[in-house]
Amino acid sequence: MKPVKVGLLGLGTVGGGTLNVLVRNAAEIARRAGREILVTHAAAREYRAEGLEGLDKVEVCDDAFAVVDNPDIDIVVELIGGYSPARELVLRAIENGKHVVTANKALIALHGNEIFEAAQKKGVTVAFEAAVAGGIPIIKALREGLAANHIEWIAGIINGTGNFILTEMKDKGRDFADVLAEAQALGYAEADPTFDVEGIDAAHKLTILASLAFGIPLQFDKCYTEGISRIQPQDVTYAEQFGYRIKHLGITRRTERGIELRVHPTLIPERRLIANVDGVMNAVLVKGDAVGPTLYYGAGAGSLPTASAVVADIIDVTRTLTTDPENRVPHLAFQPGELSDVPVCPMDDVVTAYYLRMTAVDRPGVVAAVAGILSEAGISIEAMQQKQPAEGEVEVPLVMLTHLVRERQMNVAIEKIEALDSVAGEVTRIRVERLK
Repeated sequence: MKPVKVGLLGLGTVGGGTLNVLVRNAAEIARRAGREILVTHAAAREYRAEGLEGLDKVEVCDDAFAVVDNPDIDIVVELIGGYSPARELVLRAIENGKHVVTANKALIALHGNEIFEAAQKKGVTVAFEAAVAGGIPIIKALREGLAANHIEWIAGIINGTGNFILTEMKDKGRDFADVLAEAQALGYAEADPTFDVEGIDAAHKLTILASLAFGIPLQFDKCYTEGISRIQPQDVTYAEQFGYRIKHLGITRRTERGIELRVHPTLIPERRLIANVDGVMNAVLVKGDAVGPTLYYGAGAGSLPTASAVVADIIDVTRTLTTDPENRVPHLAFQPGELSDVPVCPMDDVVTAYYLRMTAVDRPGVVAAVAGILSEAGISIEAMQQKQPAEGEVEVPLVMLTHLVRERQMNVAIEKIEALDSVAGEVTRIRVERLK
């Protein structure tokens, strides 16, 4: 059978890994796909030829649109990242009748609805397994392996940089800024780490997972996003004293009011498996009504782990080249005409428990005043610790856990607590999820 010809857009970390896997495992891949898969063309403005296998058989240019427009290419693999020109390249490939594989979570989260509609009209496939959690096959699990289930919720550690930082803070008591600098030196974090530490990268991925789980359009603009830059070593310590770990979670849940879609630091019980996922590793916990909780763990980034997912998509696309487009697995798990208009809940409507830390003057009545404000707002305290003041200090940390409460009520209570003359500065708030 005629080989499938692939055009790579990008020969960086993931592009180079993809080429190496396709060349190194060519025989095994052909056995699985039913035909040979060859990288014949690639586009890259800058790349290191050293370490790239089979590059002598690839025609490399610096014009990605030339690859996309090449009539000999069957599958375009977009690995340049970002919003533009990735969007234009993918849409041009689709218009040219080519199948697309991408690892670009930002592109899918923001422009996926447009891209999938265009692909549907042209009868081509857009595969994106590598866009979420690197080498972990979570897209395939949601779209196919768990297709029998009514998905109830998903909670995931889906950014390795943030998880590395929180792990170092927990294990070594280090400050956020100190660990971030090391993460940048190690190559885990970019020079501008905003996407990682402020939750934007995780929000891109969570947007995709929510769409696959609940059959809703991609709605990145409605995802609540909060980063980890305000987490202090003392918060990590206090959380452990209560029996919790702090993780930067992406959480999406089906509720009577709609779909929760949120990324933020979260206290989770230390006995949960996901609480013990450390370093740069990723993990996604999915709760289905039939299967119960399932956990997917592995490398969320890196050359070969991500290439593993990219090549798996290339194999899947190759298998379906002769399939009637109407009988392929839908891009977002549900048939295009069956996507739901269930709304995404505003953050004010989310119900969760809370960890609160404040600096209070060490004098009688302060705790009573804080407890009174919480009681007025309908908030019940589960546990509380008042630390001893250091010698010569008049202010002490006051730490507490609450029972479940709606975010709107907590916002009102925190505003009143911060207005007390006996409370200095802002109240630190971290949401708590038991993940039962």
